[in-house]
Amino acid sequence: MRIIAGEFRSRTLESPAGLATRPTSDRLRETLFDVLARRIAGAAFLDLYAGSGAVGLEALSRGAGSVDFVERAPAALKVLRANLTRLGLTEGFRIHSRSVGAFLRGPKAGLGCAARFDLIFLDPPYDAAQEYGATLGLLGGGSAKLLKEGATVIAEHRKKAGRKQGLEGRYGLLERTRLLEQGDSGLSFYAVRPAGA
Repeated sequence: MRIIAGEFRSRTLESPAGLATRPTSDRLRETLFDVLARRIAGAAFLDLYAGSGAVGLEALSRGAGSVDFVERAPAALKVLRANLTRLGLTEGFRIHSRSVGAFLRGPKAGLGCAARFDLIFLDPPYDAAQEYGATLGLLGGGSAKLLKEGATVIAEHRKKAGRKQGLEGRYGLLERTRLLEQGDSGLSFYAVRPAGA
């Protein structure tokens, strides 16, 4: 696994051993950041279910203003911290070692600060179908205050997850605007529905 572009281009990253954490493939990350290319510079980026941090680290490499990583698995947190050290990063990020649900439901939406995000990426385990609905539901409902105006929420999932995993087209204020499929994976892009839509 490696950083694809930007300041840390071609630098390798560790990934947690075993099957509990499934890093986003280089090819899918490249597709994701090709879509986000015009929006990444200076963006406040939230990486939910961060695992090794590959997606958030790619965002930092490409010029994101800040990245918040949310991960609770000790093995993944150890690898995430090692990857940050490997890249020499000491600022521009925060690590929240708690579950995504606790982060989104906690005081001040779990942040302990007034942060709001331009881009939110979530990649729960593919087989944890309930995590998709719960997280997108929170982001489109009570935790919508985390979204800056014009924010985009992106969910990585199995190909054709809209039918097989039950990903909906709408979650509260969020509406799916784009679906990209590549190999066995897909990316669903959500934005806040205009008022009255």
